[in-house]
This record gives sequence, structure tokens and C-alpha cells, in this order.
Amino acid sequence: MKTVIALGSNLGNRFQILQGAVDALFDAPGLKFVKASPVYETDPVGGPEGQDPYLNAVVVAETRLEPRTLLERALSVENAFGRVRAERWGPRTLDVDLIVVGETVCDDPDLTLPHPRAHERAFVLVPWLEADPTAVVPGRGRVVDLLAGLDRQGVRPRPDLTLQRPD
Repeated sequence: MKTVIALGSNLGNRFQILQGAVDALFDAPGLKFVKASPVYETDPVGGPEGQDPYLNAVVVAETRLEPRTLLERALSVENAFGRVRAERWGPRTLDVDLIVVGETVCDDPDLTLPHPRAHERAFVLVPWLEADPTAVVPGRGRVVDLLAGLDRQGVRPRPDLTLQRPD
């Protein structure tokens, strides 16, 4: 199944954390790296005032793992990088979000697929479109069409930062 994972960080060495997250996600079997998007620096959305900007990227992968197994891996990687869930949309060392896992639709308290707000967030859709120009959010439409209705002003490319393929 095609899987899309969004990464974000606005605390610490943001780029090193994103690269570490990519390496950690693919360190265990069952997830095959396909492509990483370019890195973008983005304005915080929601949450407390005065947050530093985020670095965001999207990784496209193939898997046969169940969505809950992928969620457990994502949460484990967040924890390994010191993620503290202090306040909603607050600053964080690392955010790892499952955006889509194949065509899976799930609406459980701890796992919603596709991600419930991905279709309205330029900081997810811009890098995703770069990594996969044919991307679709199940039930919402093509990413290119969804982006047409969004403000991209707070999403700035960082061509000086490139995520490396995991070893």
C-alpha cells in the first residue's frame, strides 16, 4: 500500500531531527522508502503565539503493515526524539503524522485516516505534491486541486536542506 507520512519539527536541530526520523522510520522491516519531498520552512498553524517556524517534509513509502502498526512506529519515533504532548499544536521536537495508508478509511479516537486536516494544510500538501504529483487524499480529491484553494504564503522552500534516503 502506498503510505504518506508527514514530518515536522520546530524545536532543537530541526533538520537533524527530520533526517533522524526518516532513518528511524525505515530502520525496521515492513516499510519501503519510495521518495522524500523537499524540505519546507513553514509558519506555525494554530497553537500558542510566538512559536518558531517549522521544518516540514513528506515521505512516500510502500508497506504491507497494518495502519495501527505504522501508528505505533510513528509514535515510537516521536518518543525517541523527545516529543512531549504538552498542548495542542504547541511546539515540538518531532511530529510524525500518517496522512494516508493506501485507501484505508479509519475514524477511531487514536487513528483517523486519511488524516482529518491534511486536505486543508498547505504545509502537508505542498511537499506531498512535490514527492508525488499524482497524489490523492481519499474522499477529498487530488492534492493539486486541493492546493488551488489554499494560501501557500507561509510555506517556503529550503533548497539548502535535502533529506537523504535511509540506509
